[in-house]
Amino acid sequence: MLITADGAWRRGNVVPLKKNADEALKGTPTIEKVVVVERVGKAAEAPLVAGRDLLWNDLIAKASSACSAEPMDSEDMLYILYTSGTTGRPKGVVHTTAGFLLGTSVTHQLIFDIKENDVYWCTADIGWVTGHSYIVYGPLANGTTTVMYEGSPDFPDRGRFWAIAEKYGVNIIYTAPTAIRTFMRWGTEWPLKHDLSSLRLLGTVGEPINPEAWIWYHENIGRGRCPIVDTWWQTETGMILITPLPGLTKTKPGSATRPFPGVRAEVVDDNGKKVGPGAGGYLVLTRPWPAMFRTIYGDSERYVQQYWSRYKGKYFTGDGAKVDKDGYFWLLGRVDDVMNVAGHRISTYEVESALVDHPGVAESAVIGKSDAIKGQAIAAFVTLKEGIHPSEELKEELKKHVAGKIGALARPEVIFFASELPKTRSAKIMRRLLRDVAEGRLLGDTTTLADPAVVSQLKHQYEEEGKAE
Repeated sequence: MLITADGAWRRGNVVPLKKNADEALKGTPTIEKVVVVERVGKAAEAPLVAGRDLLWNDLIAKASSACSAEPMDSEDMLYILYTSGTTGRPKGVVHTTAGFLLGTSVTHQLIFDIKENDVYWCTADIGWVTGHSYIVYGPLANGTTTVMYEGSPDFPDRGRFWAIAEKYGVNIIYTAPTAIRTFMRWGTEWPLKHDLSSLRLLGTVGEPINPEAWIWYHENIGRGRCPIVDTWWQTETGMILITPLPGLTKTKPGSATRPFPGVRAEVVDDNGKKVGPGAGGYLVLTRPWPAMFRTIYGDSERYVQQYWSRYKGKYFTGDGAKVDKDGYFWLLGRVDDVMNVAGHRISTYEVESALVDHPGVAESAVIGKSDAIKGQAIAAFVTLKEGIHPSEELKEELKKHVAGKIGALARPEVIFFASELPKTRSAKIMRRLLRDVAEGRLLGDTTTLADPAVVSQLKHQYEEEGKAE
């Protein structure tokens, strides 16, 4: 059975969900029935297929208001969710019933300091793990009043998030660093138009947050009084694993601070040995947690090889990190996003943070491209703030800025100005596709992009600039 809506609204236009489903069903013969929720009506242009399609309203009108819970084994499969494929072929992550519910409900309760009358808003797409864990399972288990929205944050204007927060008296917002950097680019006038006094806690999720974005979020959205929980976890972990606890953990801009109580994490070197304070390495987990995933659907060998074979008795996250002298964790992004420039390992996150530190830059994505001399050269894709115009002089200024912040080795060889960066619907920048663009390769899997047209436009621009040079 497939449940879909006839359509959805985005920027005033209809997203043809039923039409897309009908197309997909041509290659999915096991689906017997399709239940259609009428959302946009005739504008969806989605006729029902006789004998297969049923209307939600017709079914619910006949349904009893009583529905006994189905007894399940604690290890019964709950859902399969395909990861976004930011670093390769998508994986079908399998979560099970009891552990996932326990992990999400406890972390939601404690990390977001949920009170009886709170209005909570996780802005994620409900189709990805953040939506599963922290819009559906955790909040519903805790009986939390939850805001959901449809569309995009810039329609009908760029103040939409803050208008929603004001209208519904939102107390807690959980959003992505990419969204925060976009709000930075749009300027402070949009949040200043709205009363955000109901807010008491802010959260971030999805990728490491630059200190500059953390501070902007704290000052302009939280108005300097709301603690920020900068959370680290994965589709595979199902629940938040590294995070501050509000009121208990002293925060540092850009650090996810410490593991959640009961979670054991380490940063290790190539040989699996713990590294000292300040040294970078691989983030691993050394103890089970309730919501850990059980396998990759249909590929248990890949599950063992990718996550459990690198270090004996340790879960390999695929993320780089470092731990400071206070035991705080600083996430450096995917291991795949560490560049080897002339024998020196440089994190893409460090260069991106240096670029965003420049007053004219709203967002950046950095990748390593093949270089005959250095092994890899640094290429940066940069989105500028409103009112800042691209120029060759600005490119040189940004290169010098990065060299000044990190060192000459981190100086980008190529800077490319982009109006948008390719992101998944869960707001992660797809650096794998940027590498394809920079290397002149055929584009890899783009099925999980929020807007597949963005990367095609970037490829065209990149090729045109290459000709000009």
